[in-house]
Amino acid sequence: MAAYDEIADWYEGQFLAAQRDDPIGVGLALRELLGEGTGVCLEVGCGTGVHAATVRELGWTPVGVDLSAGMLRHAHGRLPVARADAGRLPLRDNSVPAVLAVMVHTDMPGYPAVLREVARVLEPGGLFVHVGVHPCFCGGFADRTDPAAVVIRPGYLDGYWTKESWTDQGLRDKVGASHWPLPALLNAFLDAGLAPGRFTEGGTPVPVVLAVAARSRPGTHRTRPR
Repeated sequence: MAAYDEIADWYEGQFLAAQRDDPIGVGLALRELLGEGTGVCLEVGCGTGVHAATVRELGWTPVGVDLSAGMLRHAHGRLPVARADAGRLPLRDNSVPAVLAVMVHTDMPGYPAVLREVARVLEPGGLFVHVGVHPCFCGGFADRTDPAAVVIRPGYLDGYWTKESWTDQGLRDKVGASHWPLPALLNAFLDAGLAPGRFTEGGTPVPVVLAVAARSRPGTHRTRPR
């Protein structure tokens, strides 16, 4: 993704520094919902690979894919990576026990197709962990200028892509983001053959993160057309 190529150095050097203490609970949600395990854990949209260390600590073997060559340049050394489209993963059907998508679903206008690919590559009963910005409290419609409150303006129900943001210190104003209302997001899980099982939120006093753990449902496996 060209937009992320352009900001990769800023993201690695400045943006991630502000997230080091996990202020919105991304790492906490990842640990809680992924849990301990073994085998390959594929991260779609892995970016610079900053979550690989946590995945390893939990016993998994991290592997990542991302479209941005600039972001992957920083990921080398943190985990094995491939430049690939999350909507067309270079993996066989039923080939991995776990998949992650961490703070990337708003970067993927075709996220329902990505979820279908996740379901395809997961082993039967495999685990998918989605950690993303909270649909109800983050977006072009949400003004978070006041740390103690969020002002929600019209637009939540629309679903759209925008660079509109309450801050110039984040990602949305630089690369834009897609918005998925909560029902559309959760229904995309079900339509892909993923059964949500556990949820958690992160960030205070108003959540910034919504995370979902889902399992691939037996009998709903999809083979990608060749």
